Amino acid sequence: MKALSHPTNRAMFFGGFSCFALLYCVQPLMPLLSHEFALTPAQSSLSLSLATAAMAVSLVASSAISDRFGRKPLMVGALAISAIMTLLCALADDYGQLLAARVLLGVALGGMPAVAMAYLAEEIEPESLGLSMGLYISGSAFGGMVGRMVTSVLSDFFSWRVALVAMGVAGVLAAAEFWRSLPESRRFRPSLGGWRALPENARRHLSDDGLPWLFTLAFLLMGCMVSAYNYISYRLLAAPFELRQSVVGGISLLYLLGIFSSVWAGKLADRYGRKGVLYLVLSLMLAGIVLTLSSWLPLVIGGLALFTFAFFASHSMTSSWVGRRARGAALASALYLFFYYLGSSVVGWAAGILWGKAGWAGVVGLLGSCLIAAVAIAIHLRRLTPIAPMLSQIKAEAG
Repeated sequence: MKALSHPTNRAMFFGGFSCFALLYCVQPLMPLLSHEFALTPAQSSLSLSLATAAMAVSLVASSAISDRFGRKPLMVGALAISAIMTLLCALADDYGQLLAARVLLGVALGGMPAVAMAYLAEEIEPESLGLSMGLYISGSAFGGMVGRMVTSVLSDFFSWRVALVAMGVAGVLAAAEFWRSLPESRRFRPSLGGWRALPENARRHLSDDGLPWLFTLAFLLMGCMVSAYNYISYRLLAAPFELRQSVVGGISLLYLLGIFSSVWAGKLADRYGRKGVLYLVLSLMLAGIVLTLSSWLPLVIGGLALFTFAFFASHSMTSSWVGRRARGAALASALYLFFYYLGSSVVGWAAGILWGKAGWAGVVGLLGSCLIAAVAIAIHLRRLTPIAPMLSQIKAEAG
């Protein structure tokens, strides 16, 4: 991809890759963890939910630290520490130790996503921000796909411990490339307000006409995405499908659609504005999850493909919208991602309870309700007054 020849885009692609690969590599391992440690699906999902919850809490603190001390050092440290924690997960003697390492991984990774969004908003020209954000998110999609694929295949033929060692080594290499490629900040100016400025800055963002709705969308979007991939493996491993672990891991190839759709959505948002297309993309996501209720495997995979394509397109639009509306403030990006990963933890855990009570139909019922609410919010946002009216007239009210 020609855009990856730009050092910033290349670094952010690797950063997004490593962050999401290390965070979500345990997802296809949940059935194996359930078997080895005698866990329910909801208990096994804590290996992901606790990490994302810790990451959500860490995001706000990390944004304040980066506002004071800079973006690049914090991002490099986040990637390196998370890789080390993944290696330690492979050495865990029991499930409690594994969860502890995953929580520390989540705390470390809090220094990556919001800071990356703030870095891009500061360093990239507005007319190219959608593309650059799309490339970062496509790296996230690629990392999520590779992380799931690698752990599925290696755990099928070796063990889940071998799979996590491989992911930890890959994370170390990705952190090194990120450090080498990412240019130093040119437009960053330290904020002297520090921790004392956090409450007032948070109040300002939360009182904005549009940002709280975008934060709510983040909660719903990621909650739906994680829940679908958490429990689809349990469904496909059981009757009537009864697929192998490595074959089930192959559904992660659907993340390739996210690599395309996030860049496509970024360009579309730059050209036509987010207001006119976001609710349509969210409607596609809703249609996709409903299709997975079928007992015909090709339709289940097709529905999950549509769901995945639309998720990454929606996330690309909403995340770049936050960066644009908040004028690159790291705290706004951190709040967006706080709700994003909080949704992953809360909805992901709730979906596990419903899986135990009503199976896949219960999961789809919850996710469908969340997505109906998301579509309603996107329609409401069409009436949002742009923060820069003159620019929005030129950019078709990009917001």
